[in-house]
Amino acid sequence: MGDVALVAAALRTDRADVASYARVLSGVLGDALPPGTVEVAFRRSLADRLAGREGRAESVLVHGEGRDLELRAEGERVHAEVRRVSGGVVISRRRVEVEEWLQALAQDVTRIAARDAAARAAFERFLATGP
Repeated sequence: MGDVALVAAALRTDRADVASYARVLSGVLGDALPPGTVEVAFRRSLADRLAGREGRAESVLVHGEGRDLELRAEGERVHAEVRRVSGGVVISRRRVEVEEWLQALAQDVTRIAARDAAARAAFERFLATGP
């Protein structure tokens, strides 16, 4: 199994916006994560609602081990936040650079894959084929 740096590099490849991360985390990488791990919030315009589209991804929340990781679109920028969680309650939060957020995400995904055979197989496919 690849190390955390390899995982972070695979996740980082050509991603500049929340929608890109949302597609990877809920789509391609979704098989490697337990159900309910990733939540994506969408902003739907009237045109989106009328056309039956889900809209534009506005935030991605990943429930990790003892922490939640959130990416949120704020205008043209992407903001990242790491929240320490205990018993479902947020006990601290801090804004971080996207690079640090990716490292935290890679650590959590690597831990999940290390203890779950199905997740490990899906994750290895993700690393082999790329996002």
